[in-house]
Amino acid sequence: MADWDKRTKAVHTGTRRSQYGELSEAIFLTQGFVYPSAEDAEARFLKSGDDEFIYARYGNPTVRMFEDRLAALLGYEDCFACNSGMSAVSGALMALLKAGDHVVSSRALFGSCLYVLEDILARFGVEITLVDGTDNAAWDAAIRADTRLVFFESISNPTLEVVDMRHVVKAAHKVGALVLADDAMATPVYSYARDCGADLALVSTTKHIDGQGRVLGGAICGSRELIRGPIEAYVKHTGGAMNPFAAWTHLKALETLDLRVRAQAAAAVQVANALAGHPKLTTLRYPTHGDHPQQALALAQADSGGTVLAFEIAGGRDACFKFLNALEVFTISNNFADAKSIVTHPATTTHQRLPQDQKDILGISMGLVRLSVGLEHPDDLIADLLAALDKV
Repeated sequence: MADWDKRTKAVHTGTRRSQYGELSEAIFLTQGFVYPSAEDAEARFLKSGDDEFIYARYGNPTVRMFEDRLAALLGYEDCFACNSGMSAVSGALMALLKAGDHVVSSRALFGSCLYVLEDILARFGVEITLVDGTDNAAWDAAIRADTRLVFFESISNPTLEVVDMRHVVKAAHKVGALVLADDAMATPVYSYARDCGADLALVSTTKHIDGQGRVLGGAICGSRELIRGPIEAYVKHTGGAMNPFAAWTHLKALETLDLRVRAQAAAAVQVANALAGHPKLTTLRYPTHGDHPQQALALAQADSGGTVLAFEIAGGRDACFKFLNALEVFTISNNFADAKSIVTHPATTTHQRLPQDQKDILGISMGLVRLSVGLEHPDDLIADLLAALDKV
């Protein structure tokens, strides 16, 4: 199994069949489990085996299949599945930090991640230092001998900044700090967190894994010591575990993940090429495209820039709204990495509540648009975008 390609691992790893020998993974919709005797119950509460379960908040056969499969796909020893991407982020941070600890994080984070760091963790005595994630010197200056943890999005949302992961991991590990990489934009197919040495990869499974707008989910992947130690202890006691139906939906989605993401990423490149140099755009950002200031770094870390691109339209909010409202194939929504192509205006939606000074620092202007490329034909997407730009 270790020699299998990622695409094969995403179909077969972790399969657990019941006595009926079902082909498709079974959904174990149960919150509890029974024991043959009181002695067996006592023994299981003392130490549960890999296929022994106590309560759905602690573990479930369907959920465990998904955890094993995702861990294998991303190259980690173990995984704990959560009920949302933010549950995975907050669960990992809360499980590993205590009052007095120091965290260094990139400033370009999803708004909810910034809230967890600056409002929740800071309230409980965790010291937070935010840096420009693209500046290696800033990381070096901020990481101290007492730094406990380093956190970043491998590719930031929504401005698509790229972190030099190998450099940051080396600097963090030099002082014994743990590295958490939020891997949502990099995609599970093109993830390079493990290759670059990140201790933990956090995944919003709502995105590419489900990828069809159905269920929420998240996952924390890392060493067995961390996952089955402090992380499992925190998440299972605070109620953040994934439910069996979501896990089953994710298992079925993993079977087509590689095909979907590769098609979406290839289409994203075509869209970026078609939009490059358009007179109504002031900037275009797709990590591996020539217009991106960190193209060389992006290409050095991954085979693809993912499924999302961003650009700025001259004219600000009004021009963006005319553009969004003129689209016919793209759907206006705040999600990304879906089978349907989605367009978002971050400044007035997903990042609306960020203070203006933070928006300015992050480059989230009123002209910024984020595109998530789906599974429609690229020619239709390009025609839709160009026609909408003509109406600006």
